Amino acid sequence: MTETVGIATPTENEVVDFWFDSICPFAWITSRWMLEVEKVRPITVNWHIMSLSVLNEDSDIEEGYRSLMERAWLPARAATQVWERHGNGAVGRYYTAVGTRIHNEGQRDFEAAVRGALDELGLETEEILEAAGTDVLDSKLRASHAEGIEKVGDDVGTPVVSFNGTAFFGPVMTRIPRGEEAGRIFDAAVTLAGFPYFYEIKRSRTTDPQFD
Repeated sequence: MTETVGIATPTENEVVDFWFDSICPFAWITSRWMLEVEKVRPITVNWHIMSLSVLNEDSDIEEGYRSLMERAWLPARAATQVWERHGNGAVGRYYTAVGTRIHNEGQRDFEAAVRGALDELGLETEEILEAAGTDVLDSKLRASHAEGIEKVGDDVGTPVVSFNGTAFFGPVMTRIPRGEEAGRIFDAAVTLAGFPYFYEIKRSRTTDPQFD
């Protein structure tokens, strides 16, 4: 058997920290990739909340995107309510439930998507929705967001993924890798993260996100 040189693969279960905003299609694809990686590599994903609304609140953005950012507060605040009430373990389940509605099912009414997700999970739908319409837990949301951004800098978006003490924005993909292909991409990412002077690879994107 030929030994593969230069590829760092985890030999013991390790935690991968993942910061997401529920409305971001690229974060959604990367998050589904991480769930695939969990099946083929000894890792556990720890889900964290960040917010494109927070990231862009002082930015000069066009009016249509500004409107989207206003609507994006609700899913992020609802995620924070789930975290506050039910702990970190429930955050990933909420993300899967609300993200499936927003991305796979094309639900653009974020309140309806959040409501459906909370109902599916058997959580306190009306209480959480009411609280998520306020800024009552914004200090907790902003602290989680800041923790992710501090690892990569504020000139990026979602997702932020951290492993072996190194964090990156991305990887950005337009398809969800499955099975061993997902594992190979993860191995490559871990290998690159092992070089403290490595920062970025980028090319123009020519395909749109596909979630199936």
